[in-house]
Amino acid sequence: MHIPPGFLKPEIWAPMTGVSAAGVGYALKKTGEVIDDRRTPVMGVMAAFIFAAQMVNFPVAGGTSGHLIGAALAVAIFGLWPSMVIMAAVLLVQGLLFQDGGLDALGANIFNMGIFGCLMSSLVIGLGRKLGERAFYPSVILAAWMSVLGAAVLCAFELAFSGTSPLEIVLPAMTVIHTVIGAFEGIITVFALRFIFAVNPSVKRLHAGVTP
Repeated sequence: MHIPPGFLKPEIWAPMTGVSAAGVGYALKKTGEVIDDRRTPVMGVMAAFIFAAQMVNFPVAGGTSGHLIGAALAVAIFGLWPSMVIMAAVLLVQGLLFQDGGLDALGANIFNMGIFGCLMSSLVIGLGRKLGERAFYPSVILAAWMSVLGAAVLCAFELAFSGTSPLEIVLPAMTVIHTVIGAFEGIITVFALRFIFAVNPSVKRLHAGVTP
């Protein structure tokens, strides 16, 4: 899912960088309005957890592998804007220090997995909350799956528009593999949430909008 260096044309990565910079800047502003000093360290812990989880790959099929993106996990606890900041920080550190994704593609990677992933997760999980407590975990699974698949589709179009791979090849390949990866993402996200809530029940109140 991390687009390597040189895979995107300037006509693609330049506007994606601008859009992501504007999106993350706005998310930072909104985060300052909704996050108090007591919750800021928890955001750091979540960023560290997602960073570590993204470094662990699991085999899927045909020699491919996947890893947790973490957008749905962050949104389930912190909501939309702080989660965008968390995801942007994780992807920035990975790109700068570990070359996991090209610097020219950083804007696209942040948009695909961070901004879009959090927007999709927020929409689905928000609907689940409106339907009641029983719908929370199913909505998290669906949000995680849709965030992964949606990011894969965006990535496929960006690669196709850059001339890296024809759309009729890259789109089916990305969607088939990430349909499976998204299912794993949903399962892992729910297990991670249940573990976090069990260890620290006060965190569970965050997803209901209650400050511990």
